[in-house]
Amino acid sequence: MTTAGSPSTLGWTISDWLDAYREQRIEPRKALHALRDALASDDPAWIHIVSPAQLDAQLDALVEDPLLPLYAVPTVVKDNIDVAGLPTTAACPEFSYTPKRDATSVARLRAAGAIVLAKTNLDQFATGLVGTRSPYGAVPNTFSPDHVSGGSSSGSAVAVARGLVPFSLGTDTAGSGRVPAGFNNIVGLKPTKGRFSTSGVVPACRSLDCVSIFALDLDDADSVAVVLEAFDPADGYSRHKPQPATFVGDRPRLGIPAEPQWFGDSQAEQAWHSALDQWQALGAELVPIDFTPMQTLAELLYGGPWVAERHAAVADFMREHADAMNPVVRGIIEQAKNFSATDAYRAEYRRAELARDIQTLMASVDSLLVPTAPRLPTLAQVEAEPVLVNSQLGTYTNFVNLADCSALALPAGLRSDGLPFGVTLIGPAWQDDALVELGQRWQRQAPWTRGALKAALPAPRQNDSAPAGYVRLAVVGAHLSGMPLNSQLTERHARFVEATFTASNYQLFALPNTTPPKPGLMRTESRGQPIAVELWDVPEPLFGSFVALIPAPLGIGTLTLQDGRQVKGFICEQVATEGANDITHLGGWRAFIAQTATA
Repeated sequence: MTTAGSPSTLGWTISDWLDAYREQRIEPRKALHALRDALASDDPAWIHIVSPAQLDAQLDALVEDPLLPLYAVPTVVKDNIDVAGLPTTAACPEFSYTPKRDATSVARLRAAGAIVLAKTNLDQFATGLVGTRSPYGAVPNTFSPDHVSGGSSSGSAVAVARGLVPFSLGTDTAGSGRVPAGFNNIVGLKPTKGRFSTSGVVPACRSLDCVSIFALDLDDADSVAVVLEAFDPADGYSRHKPQPATFVGDRPRLGIPAEPQWFGDSQAEQAWHSALDQWQALGAELVPIDFTPMQTLAELLYGGPWVAERHAAVADFMREHADAMNPVVRGIIEQAKNFSATDAYRAEYRRAELARDIQTLMASVDSLLVPTAPRLPTLAQVEAEPVLVNSQLGTYTNFVNLADCSALALPAGLRSDGLPFGVTLIGPAWQDDALVELGQRWQRQAPWTRGALKAALPAPRQNDSAPAGYVRLAVVGAHLSGMPLNSQLTERHARFVEATFTASNYQLFALPNTTPPKPGLMRTESRGQPIAVELWDVPEPLFGSFVALIPAPLGIGTLTLQDGRQVKGFICEQVATEGANDITHLGGWRAFIAQTATA
């Protein structure tokens, strides 16, 4: 199914939209009405398209501030997430209601300037990974009308993959925000549970649900995540971030399934091995891991009493309207009657044990790397065996929320049959930012196109400033990589950023009577030159303990780099340089140490 027309904004990223507004190449009202008019009402991706009047009402309420991070940027929202004034159906017409308030996630997007154009189709009550369990129709894959789009966030994923909007909201309980990303060549960001509010979301399994993000690339996914991240007192499962993520080094250790399952899809298997070769070219060490605990935990989600949590979400509705439900979805949820409260507690104890086993395994690597899905089935294959195929698709996704992990689905090229293949990085809770940074390295190594379009994406932005929760520090001497005091950074989970130089107005001295030998860096007005430094991002909560280790006459001040950036860095009291060896002409501490070693 195609759209009614091809809007000129097709395939634009968030930055493309913002740049066009700031350069006055487009005007919000005209551009967004043209885009709305291009959405075909018979397209199974949509359950509800906003009316022209509803779009105008959003534009009238838009704060005239082009500096808003999502100023007049269009988006679409999965139809189990409330948008005030638009019906919420969860893909069940008889369940429909019209909320008076936005879900917290939608409210935060709108406060940042975003404009909602449509509510999107899904597997009914977010129960499925296929994108076919909806009375509004099966949503086909953007690369092949014969293959599934993935679910349950099917419409939200294909809207981005087609390039209609730069990002969208889905939900993810068991893979609904990752499988459709993998099947449509886009990014799927599944946050740590509680990072984004689920207030105003129709529950699937409330204790596991996450609002997720689909985007064309990682910069857009991360920009939206920054907008959505906040503690919400109205959401009993919302959580404060306890500490910044621990970033991954230059040679990431990635845990991969020791014996991956493919269910007969040789194309997916070949694509996986190609992806592994590219990760190794990136410098990654691949560590085979026994995934038995993950597979055992995944089976609890639908084969155990967790199905009762799905029943709890819709029990009142089912009591009167069970016949109105998709028969596959109803059959799954009705299994709740087979489990008792005792079964539920026993399953929770088992979940905790398996989650601990998984977290212990993950402690030996920087991240897990898995196929997003082990196969890409056709619509006919799903129709023939709807439960079996759906279960297979959750092989590498179902365990993630049960184990309290963060995850990031990434495109990994096209298979030899031209269909997309995706991989997913999985980390512990609150490692979301580290996964994005690692994913940006992957995007530079193996760039992908804009969803189903053939246009290239811009390279991921460079880290010109420290991420939230970190201090960027320039080190010049014994804290450099491989030097005696570098461990003071690494044991605080500091992340190496880059090697660079100061501005040209610095002198470097070898200070006498220091153990280990230390330099003194001092700003000068006349006799300086660029001095080699390394930039490290240090977690804010641990920065104070690092500074406490610095002996006088050294301290931390503000340095100016060669490109004009200003960062925190080592400085030295002028009195300490009296009688010290001026080594400015060597250009850095490494050169001095090398000269000393050969003297």
